[in-house]
Amino acid sequence: MREPQPHEVRTSLGRNLTHGMLDALGRAIVTGIYEERRFPTEADLAAQHGVSRSVTREAVKMLTAKGLLSARPRQGTIVQPATNWNLFDPDVLGWLLDRKFSLPLLRHFNELRIGIEPMASRLAADHAGPDHKAAIRGGFDRMVAAEAGDDDPLDADIAFHVAILRAAGNPFFAQFEDLVSTALRSSIRFTNRFQGRSADLAEHRAVLIAIEAADGAAANAAMHKIINDVLALIAQGGAPGLPGMPPRRRG
Repeated sequence: MREPQPHEVRTSLGRNLTHGMLDALGRAIVTGIYEERRFPTEADLAAQHGVSRSVTREAVKMLTAKGLLSARPRQGTIVQPATNWNLFDPDVLGWLLDRKFSLPLLRHFNELRIGIEPMASRLAADHAGPDHKAAIRGGFDRMVAAEAGDDDPLDADIAFHVAILRAAGNPFFAQFEDLVSTALRSSIRFTNRFQGRSADLAEHRAVLIAIEAADGAAANAAMHKIINDVLALIAQGGAPGLPGMPPRRRG
């Protein structure tokens, strides 16, 4: 793979140099640029990308915390194997999903969702107050608007699912918000393109109605069905861009 040229990286860094450098290096690691070459020193990175040593040092520290790098005595900074990467980190997951569409990765993510979102829906039905229920309703209303072309389908769908995580009243579930938001973008794109339509409003409405009715069992079952449908599509082996893939219909 071609390594980004200094002017290309410098342009992409934007206003926040540290996070720009973090993103540039993170993507380079995940895409395999450093698989067969030594990871540069901080001095080399600073010279290569036209930034200060402090910027590269901070970016390297952040990548180390995410499990992508490690520093060893007399060996310098080393790229870690993918098994050491923190997949719960939204940046790492985003870089992985952007690197190459992967059905196994998408399946793994939705298997994780099965263990989180149905229970979050049950808890939301049991504990959500008026404000949280209004947020869930607002997410669904946005999905309806998106179906008519008046909102962004991805943002609306994600807003619905995130509102449920927040409404569960469990701080551990709330911590999954960034992870779910990041991975849902790829998952929803896949299901939308494979099915030739946007999210199933009837299935999402069933979750909403159950939560508003304080029916935890029904909310759990309805959310479970949404995610199981995604897993069924993945099991069929369909992937965006394959010949015969139906185009997505807009509202």
